[in-house]
Formats: sequence, structure tokens, C-alpha cells
Amino acid sequence: MATLHKLPLQERLPVKNTFQRASSLLILTLLFSLLLYRLTSLHSHGPIWFIAFLCESWFTFVWVLYMNGKWNPVKYKTYPERLLKRSDIDLPAVDMFVTTADPKLEPPIVTANTVLSLLAVEYPAHKLACYVSDDAGSPITFYSLLEASKFAKLWVPFCKKYNVGVRAPFVHFSSEPQASQSLSQEFMDDWRYMKNKYEELSQRIDDAASHYMDDELADFSNIERGNHPSLIKVIWENKQGLEDGIPHLVYVAREKRPKHPHHYKAGAMNVLARVSGVMTNAPFMLNVDCDMFANNPEVILHGMCLLLGFDNEVSTGFVQAPQQFYGALKDDPFGNQLVVLQGITGVGFGGIQGPFYGGTGCFHRRKILYGSAPGLAGVSKHYDLSDKEPQRIYGDSRELMESASRIISGKIRETSCNNNLSSRVEVAKRVASCSYEFNTCWGKQIGWAYGSMTEDILTGLRIHSMGWKSVYLILDPPAFLGSAPTGGPASLTQYKRWSTGLLEILFIKSSPIIAAFSKQLKFRMCLAYLIVIVWPLRSIGEICYALLPAYCLLANTSFLPKASEAVFVIPLALFLISNIHSLIEYFQCGLSARACWNNQRMHRIFAMTAWLFGLLAVLLKILGLSETIFEVTRKDQQSDANDTDKDPGRFTFDNSPVFVSGTAVLLVNKVALAVGLLRLHGPVDGGPSPGLGEFACSVWVVFSFWPFVRGLVGKGSYGIPWPVILKAAVLASLFMQFCGFGWVH
Repeated sequence: MATLHKLPLQERLPVKNTFQRASSLLILTLLFSLLLYRLTSLHSHGPIWFIAFLCESWFTFVWVLYMNGKWNPVKYKTYPERLLKRSDIDLPAVDMFVTTADPKLEPPIVTANTVLSLLAVEYPAHKLACYVSDDAGSPITFYSLLEASKFAKLWVPFCKKYNVGVRAPFVHFSSEPQASQSLSQEFMDDWRYMKNKYEELSQRIDDAASHYMDDELADFSNIERGNHPSLIKVIWENKQGLEDGIPHLVYVAREKRPKHPHHYKAGAMNVLARVSGVMTNAPFMLNVDCDMFANNPEVILHGMCLLLGFDNEVSTGFVQAPQQFYGALKDDPFGNQLVVLQGITGVGFGGIQGPFYGGTGCFHRRKILYGSAPGLAGVSKHYDLSDKEPQRIYGDSRELMESASRIISGKIRETSCNNNLSSRVEVAKRVASCSYEFNTCWGKQIGWAYGSMTEDILTGLRIHSMGWKSVYLILDPPAFLGSAPTGGPASLTQYKRWSTGLLEILFIKSSPIIAAFSKQLKFRMCLAYLIVIVWPLRSIGEICYALLPAYCLLANTSFLPKASEAVFVIPLALFLISNIHSLIEYFQCGLSARACWNNQRMHRIFAMTAWLFGLLAVLLKILGLSETIFEVTRKDQQSDANDTDKDPGRFTFDNSPVFVSGTAVLLVNKVALAVGLLRLHGPVDGGPSPGLGEFACSVWVVFSFWPFVRGLVGKGSYGIPWPVILKAAVLASLFMQFCGFGWVH
């Protein structure tokens, strides 16, 4: 037993990446060589050469950011079986948070499945509590949770009796049990019974509109969305504190008033932190989006291995599981599954201060969100708050101040959840009011951070700036699975929201550049954050470089050396080696060459559409002309039915202005190619004419926008609407007019 106590709960595994480092350095050398060539030949070329130099300088800076992030990849292996056998560790309590905001975009059956998967995890039930934040105050969502809690009394015992792998019912019942298993008749009978019960549950939720007048829904009768008091409902309470029972389940709809700011998801998370603080006050918190179900039933045990397994807790300020997706389309046609960004770049952050907080699938230490920074010998201290009274920090709830004091002091690290939740409902309603945060530190120095629509990145940045580190929780099977947006509008909406929020971070006092010099954020971690924060700024360089070859073809000039010149080998080698480098990274992540191409082209589409509009949104906000708007991404369960009328991997369009810029870039390059081909046998006019490089680059842009090429001739949602095409044509005409009276000659 003494030997068992000495076995580590986790193991740090540095990842060898010698080849990746060598190829990255080679690409960097080629980039510097190209810049040197530009500088030495700048005097003999016009302004178009200087624009190319500026774009390539920006690309070099971005490449350095990625090199820094990927340089020291680290993974961790966890040993939950050792944790369960450690008599010196009493498993701590965990509060689980699920957030939903719109029952139309986030169907209640999706939320119910996520909740059921969490209630059925392999962890003592009396140490768990699940809180669901419903920012719409929807009676349908509440009803779905009420019905799900009844189903959970059958589902949780079934999962634990038969050691079910995936405990989201819609996934488990999506296929018949594998015949290769030695299945008993008892299991098959129970399985069919549970499937019937789940189908009945799904039907009741689908028909929820007819249940509005049930007694349980009386409190919702006068609810007006965006203007209602706080609603706290204890749906299920594990009053006996049974270890093998059902965890607490609590519904939370915070107070909303039209003239009070609610701070989107960050505000909802802070309400959950306060409500859970006065009800169960677990020292650890897990938050997931409503579509992100627990795919690995031992996920909390694995998370505890990392949270409890280091000699110094500074190493695990939070534990983040990468976002992975169920029913994901083959080869990632919309470029939003983030496999390489997380599997290569995110793992690389493990060698610095750890991965970003991704907003879902993350374990937090409550005391850190309450403002505790790491101190000497691992003893935490209250960060920047020692001169403030508790009431000015946490608000005027005596119960919340007392619970926070116990958390900060570490006195309740290993307690179970409170078994008398109903007595705390009124207190919980008070801390969920929309005015509770006034003149407190919520959203500033404690809780989830305000000031950006990407509250997850900003909150993680604040934690890293306090000196804490984070760890990636990479499991097989994956810890959590969610739904990736499909179609053009949903994908671009998501990236527009991300890019807007990320750029907002750059212009506030909590930006990583300021934190690197004034706080405990490492300089290399600052560069890591800049990888995503500068997404919107990258749209300028991407658009300029995509228009350069078209400009040259239209204005009969060049921005690249001729193929006959020896220096042409520099951009050619740069193009080939960088693409081979990317291809190898995708192969390392188990993806195909097609997936690599899909992500490459979607990167360019995002840059010239969603990222550009994110940049414009922030500029308008800075100028005081407009406020940024939080747009919820649609979340649906993947259907197994064959739908012959739809091609889920094909790009779709709508009338959104976000499609205009991409369509304009495509039209310009198509016209430029046509003009360039007509001029092949024409006079050079005494100046530098476009060569092979300009033609190849323009063709590359057209192929990158192939979904838009198909959209020009597509029908229905697969076609680009005529208003978008007309607006894009106007922009393209203006650009071509500019080329006709260019200033390069």
C-alpha cells in the first residue's frame, strides 16, 4: 500500500518533434530570404513590390508565432485506477455547469442528453451536482430537464450495471449492440426497455408545447424573455447522500432586465458560480456547453488525476479537454473541427504555460475564479484583492461570502455536496439577480471575465496572468464530444463571433502584451495567445495578398520574380515546403490529404470573410458607432437518416453580408485570369508583365474559393443569393477600375 501511495496519478510526456522544428526553421529561413530579396530589389520596382513586402513580413511574424507555440509539445497520461486505490485521497466534490441560451438554436433534447451523460459518470453521486443555466428562461428547456431527471432514475443504474461506454442516450441507442459481445438475454431485454423509454422521453420533449399549463411550469406562465426575475428550481436532490444514487440537478434562469447588462455567457457562468457557491460550494467546477456530452464516463476521475496529481497545484490552474465532435463530417469540409489547432499547436502550449481555456470541457479550481493566485510552496494568496472588503469582492450575500472564505482557506476541499439544497433556493435567487454584481469584482478580478465575447480566452488569460498553468486532458475515448457547425452561415457566424471577441482582448488592459510585462504571463505564452488574437488582423494581409496576383494580371505588372530568374526558387520552395509541412501535421493527427486541403481553403475563406467582419465590428465599437452582438451558433444532433435532398458537406449560403467580400475576391480573380490569358500574346508595354507566378497564385485563390465557385451556379441554399453577387460585383468593378488607372507604371 505504501508503494501504491508513491505511484504518480499523472505522467508528463514530452513529444519529440525534431523534424517539425527543422522544417519550421527551413520555412523561416526561406521567408527571411524572400524579405531580403524584396528589400534589395525594392528600388527597381513600384509600390506593388512594397505591398508584397509588407504582406510577407506579416506572414513571417505569424509563422514565428506558430513556431513558438509548437516548439515544446507536452502530453499527459493519467491513472484513474491509482486514484481510486489511494486511501490518502478523498475524492473532492465537483459542481458541473451546463449552459444553454436558445431552445430553437439549441434544442432541449440536446441539453437533456448532455445532462444525462453527466449524471451517469463514474464518480460518487453524493459528490456531484449538475447546474443548468437557461439564459432563455424557457419552459420547454425546464420541462425537458424535468422529464430527463425521471428517465435518469432508470438510465444511471442501467449505465453502471452494464458499464455502458457512451452515456448520452441518443448516441448509445443510435445503433444496435455489437454482436461480437457476449450479450446476455437480460441485457438485451433491459436495452430494449431503456430504448423504448428514451424514445418516449424524446417524444414528450418534442410535444412539450402542450405541457405549458402543468403545475411544475406555473412559474413560467408570466415569463417574458429578457425581462423576468431569477428562477431557481431544484429538479432532483440526492437527499440521502447516496454514493450510487443520482447527483443533484438544479435549473437556473438568472434575472434579466432590458436596461441591465447581462454579459452573455460570461454573466451566466458567474451566476452559476454564485448559485452553486451558496448551494453546494464544491472546490472544483466542470463546465460544458449544452451540446458537449461526457463521452468518456471516467472523465472526472481523469480530471482529478491532473488536479490532484502534482506536487504543486500551480501546475494545474485548470484542466482543459480539447473540443472534439461526434458525427463529424468526413475530411472536415468546413474547416471547423480544430483537430490540428488543438492536436499540434495546443499540445505545444503544454511546454509553456498550458492550453487556452476553451469555454467548454474544462475543470476549474473554484478558488482561482475567486481570485487566488499561486504563492510560495503552493500556498495560494488572494490576488490584487487583499485591500478590499469581502462585500466589495463577492457582493453583499453573507452566505456567499462565508462559502468563498471556506474555499479560499481550503477548508472544504474534500467534502461532499450539500444535501439540503431546497433550503438555499431563496439565497440562490438573490445572488442570481441582475443587480447583484454592481460595485463588486465579478467579471473584473473574480469569476468569468467581462470585456470580450470570447469570455473563455479572456478568463484563461487572466488565470495564466496570475501565474497559474493549465494542462490538456487528452483521452481515448475522448473526454467530451459536441456538434460542429455545418454549412456556410453557421461556420462563418461562429468564426465571426470568435474573431470579434479575440480582437476585443487586444485593446483592453488585460491584453496579453500588457500582461507579459506587468503580470505573471510568460512572454512565450503572450506570443501563443497572439496566434488567435490576431486572427481578424490577418484578414488584411490575406485579402491584399489574394488580390495582388489579380491586380498584376489586370494592370499588366508583376509582384513575383520571373520563372527564368534564379531567385524564383525561393517563393516556389516556400510554397512547396510549407504545404508539405502542413500535410505532415495533418497526417500526424490521423487526417487525410483532403482534410488538409479543406482546412487550407477554409482558412482563406474565414480570413477574407468572417475574420474581416470581426475586424470591422471591433473598429466600429472602438469608434463608438456600434456595439458587438453575441450570435448563438445552431446546435443539432446528427441524424442517421439518409437524406437524399441534402449534401451535408456542401457549402451553403444566405443573404448575410459576410459572403460579399469572399465573392468579390473570387470575381476579381476570375476576371483577372481571363484578362491575363487574353494578354498572353499582347505587348508588354515596356514594363514588367505578369508571369507564371501571378497566374499560379490567381488560380490558387480561385481553387481556395471553390465552394463560392459552385455557389455562383448553385440553386437554393447552395447558391449565392443575387443580392450578394450584385454587391460583390460592384466591389469587383471598383477594384478593376482602380487597376485600369493603376499607379504602378
